[in-house]
Amino acid sequence: MTLTPGTTIPPPPPETTGGMPLMEAFKTRESRREYSATPIPTQVLANLLWSAIGISRPESGKLTVPNGRSRREIDVFVITAEATYKYDIDRHALIVVLAEDIRLLAGKQDFVPTAPVNLVFVADFRKMPELNTEQQLVYGSTDAAFCVQNAYLYCTSAGLSTVARGSVDREALGKALGLDAQQRIILGQSVAYPAG
Repeated sequence: MTLTPGTTIPPPPPETTGGMPLMEAFKTRESRREYSATPIPTQVLANLLWSAIGISRPESGKLTVPNGRSRREIDVFVITAEATYKYDIDRHALIVVLAEDIRLLAGKQDFVPTAPVNLVFVADFRKMPELNTEQQLVYGSTDAAFCVQNAYLYCTSAGLSTVARGSVDREALGKALGLDAQQRIILGQSVAYPAG
C-alpha cells in the first residue's frame, strides 16, 4: 500500500481479552529506554492504541480512559519509520499524516529515534472552549496522562518496553505534524520490544 497523507489504514480489531493480571502489571511496570529495532506488529499496535484511548463501550462511546465531559480533546499521533499517523478513535483507524520517518523529532533523547513506535499525545484546546487556558492545560495534561498510563500497563502486559517523555521540541514536532496554536503537545511515549 502506498502511504500518502490522508490515506486511512484500518488495523485489526483490538484483542480485548487475556493479558497479564492487573495487579501483576502494577507490580512489574517500569520505564525502559533500551530498545530492539524489531517492528511492532499491526495487531500489537492496534491493541496499544485501543488500550491508550479506544472505545471500550460502543453503545455509549465511552473510552478506555476517563475523559472530562467526554470532550475527547486528546489526539494520538503514531510516529514510525515508515510514516506518521493520527489515530481515529471512532473508526479505530490510522490516518497517514506524513509518509516519512520523523522519529528524530519525536523526542530529545538519543534512544527515541531507535524506537519502532513513538506516540505523541496532543491536547486540542478547541474542544474545550468553555475553559480558560490554564484549565485547558490542566484537563489536557490530566487526560493525556491517563492515556499514557493505560499504554504503560498494556506494554507491561504485552512484554513491551516503554517510557513516557516530556522532553520534546514542541515547536519543531508541532510544525511537522501540522499543529496550530490551539493544539498542545503534552507528552511523548516510546514503545518497543526490549533490547537483547
